[in-house]
Amino acid sequence: MIPPSLFNTETLAYVLLTVLVFFLAWNIRLEIKLRHLLSGKDARSLEDTIVHIKEGHEALHAFRAEVEAYLKRVERRLKRSIQGVETIRFNPFKGIGAGGNQSFSTVFLNEEGNGVVISTLHARDRMSFFSKPLVRFSSSHELTEEEKEAILKAKSLVHEPKA
Repeated sequence: MIPPSLFNTETLAYVLLTVLVFFLAWNIRLEIKLRHLLSGKDARSLEDTIVHIKEGHEALHAFRAEVEAYLKRVERRLKRSIQGVETIRFNPFKGIGAGGNQSFSTVFLNEEGNGVVISTLHARDRMSFFSKPLVRFSSSHELTEEEKEAILKAKSLVHEPKA
């Protein structure tokens, strides 16, 4: 049982005054800490720092969007650029003993297999050039074995695993 003398108004007032002083001191301490937190070097406030960080964050997002758009354009251009080049030299007149390995087939391909194969046939009295368009690693024109071999080698260059 609690003695009745603890419930008198004077004691209750002292307890309440002590609690009030404690909370007042706590409030003052929090105010000092908050002022210290909000004031930085050179009188910059935390709010200024947060605004500066937010602006930097927004600028970073804008830069990222620009870089992503640029990389997409570069990727589109890169797919259209020549990525595989191969040359096969051959002698088209092996059986008759004429000529040498002066004839060649050269292939120029992009990543999608579009490009051109250029072939030459060298004979003693003339030289002939042939050009055949390529779409997806094949041509609507008949290809020689040397042209097919050059296309296969160029295709392997185009589809090499990237490091």
